[in-house]
Amino acid sequence: MSDDVLVKVDNVSKRFCRSLKRSLWYGLQDLGSEIGGRRHGGGSGLPQSSADVQLRPDEFWAVKDVSFELRRGECLGLIGRNGAGKTTLLRMLNGLIKPDTGRIEMKGRVGALIALGAGFNPVLSGRENIYVNAGVMGLGKREIEEKLEEIVDFAEIGDFIDAPLQSYSSGMQVRLGFAASTILDPDVLILDEVLAVGDTSFRYKCYKRMDQMRSRSAVIFVSHDMPNIGRICNLAMVIQKGQPIFYGAALEGTSIYDELNEDSGVQLGGKIANYPIFDVTATVNSAPRVPGDPLCLDLLIEAGEALPGFYCVVYLQDSSGSYLATLKHALSGSDAIQAGVNDFRLIVKSIPLRNGLYHIGVNLLGCKKEDVLFANNRAASIRISGQQFSSPSPCILSLHSFARWEPADGPR
Repeated sequence: MSDDVLVKVDNVSKRFCRSLKRSLWYGLQDLGSEIGGRRHGGGSGLPQSSADVQLRPDEFWAVKDVSFELRRGECLGLIGRNGAGKTTLLRMLNGLIKPDTGRIEMKGRVGALIALGAGFNPVLSGRENIYVNAGVMGLGKREIEEKLEEIVDFAEIGDFIDAPLQSYSSGMQVRLGFAASTILDPDVLILDEVLAVGDTSFRYKCYKRMDQMRSRSAVIFVSHDMPNIGRICNLAMVIQKGQPIFYGAALEGTSIYDELNEDSGVQLGGKIANYPIFDVTATVNSAPRVPGDPLCLDLLIEAGEALPGFYCVVYLQDSSGSYLATLKHALSGSDAIQAGVNDFRLIVKSIPLRNGLYHIGVNLLGCKKEDVLFANNRAASIRISGQQFSSPSPCILSLHSFARWEPADGPR
C-alpha cells in the first residue's frame, strides 16, 4: 500500500434548507458575505467545523464533520441508507458544490461518475463528450486520441459513438461514462450508484476494471450492494443522517450497514373463504457454514381450520433486498394443513452463500395463487461469516432441485 495520500477530507460539512424561498434568500446572503470576504459563522474563509456555524431557520446538516484520508491503492466504500448524505459528500469531493465547513484536498486527476449524464452535453456526440471530459481532466488531444479506441471498445456502443448523447439509453450513458472515467487513468476515481443501471455482464466488467485500477488509483465507491463492497473495497465508511458512525475495515462496515437495515419487515394477514391463517413462525434450524451445507428452515403454521391445498413460497434475499432464489412448493394430501399448529421443515442443500446477512421470506398462497393467505418478507434471517468466495455475485440460482419439504412432527 502506498503512503501517497490522494484524498484528504477534514471536518467537511454541508447544510441545506428545506424551504425553497429561504434557500434562495440564504444563498444571496452567503454570496454577498463571500464577495465581502466574510462567511456565515463569522470570520473569513471556511469555519473549521459545524460547531462554528449556527443553523438558520429550516436549515439542516446534510453532511456533518466528515474526515478521512485515502491513499493510492485504497478503495473506500461509502455506505448508508438512502438520504444519509453519500451523494452530497461525493459532489463536494468532485467540486460540484462547496462545503460549508472544513477542507478537501485532492491530488492528481479526478474521474467521477456521480449522476447519470453528469458532465455530459446531451447535444454533443459520444465522441465529442469524451474529448470535452478528457480535456477537463487535463489530457491533451494526442493523449485522448490514443485512448479513444480503447474507450469505445470498453463501452460497447459501436457506431453510436457519433450519435448525440440525448439518443442514448441510460445504460449506454453509463457505459460511456465509466469507460471515459476509468480508461483515462485518473489518480482518484469517484463512483456513485450509477452502475446499478447497467446490465449484469457490464457491471462485472466494471468491477474487474476497478480491481485493475486499485494499485495505481484511490477509489471511492458508493453502492447498496454489500457483497461487492466487501469484495472490492478494503475500507468502508458508514454514514447515518449525514454523520460517519464507522470508518474502518470493509467487512466490518458492511455488517454495521446490515444491522441498520434490520427491521421486522412487512407482515400481512389474509383469508380465503373459511380458511384463515392466523400466524406463521419461521426458525432457522441450521445455517450453512461452508459451501454444500444445508439450510434447514422450520415453519410453524397456525390455522383456524383445515386447509386441504395451497402453495408455500419461500424466497431468499440479500441485505440489499435483491432476490437470490425462490422455492414454490404445493402442499396437499398428507402435507395439507390441519386446524391448529402445523410443523414443517424445509431442507435446502448446496447453497454457496458469501459472508453477509440474508433474509428469508415466506408467503402462503391459495390454490388460485393470487389469493394471499400470509406474507412476511423478513420471516427469518441468517448471517454467514468466516468464508470467502471469488465469485463476483452471491448465490443466484433456483432452489427447486435442491430442496426437500417434510413434516417435522405433524399437526399438534
